[in-house]
Amino acid sequence: MKKLALLLFLLLIWLQYKIWLQHGGIPEVLQLEHEKAKVSTQITRLKERNQSLEAEVQDLKKGRAAIEERARSDLGMIKKGEVYYQVIEPVKSKPPKQADKKATKKSAKRSAGEYSE
Repeated sequence: MKKLALLLFLLLIWLQYKIWLQHGGIPEVLQLEHEKAKVSTQITRLKERNQSLEAEVQDLKKGRAAIEERARSDLGMIKKGEVYYQVIEPVKSKPPKQADKKATKKSAKRSAGEYSE
């Protein structure tokens, strides 16, 4: 009976060794599952991109509106008789530095008659 218990114990240790430390064990399975999840996410993202590109190709093949939109936005083209206006936003000035703020406050007080020397 002791021999059988010892044999079963050794078998248990051998199986645990195979599960945890050898090729194809639990750590490798966990790593492969992680890689599978990353690849699956990447495939989903690429499928969405492919669908978007396919829709764009179909638009370009079938309709002039998509071609016209591309010509207007990417190449800056206009139709005959149209006038192109470009609106340029004014450059925002930087806020005054701390020393400039004090000088501005003093001059404001002077003009208001609150400043006395």
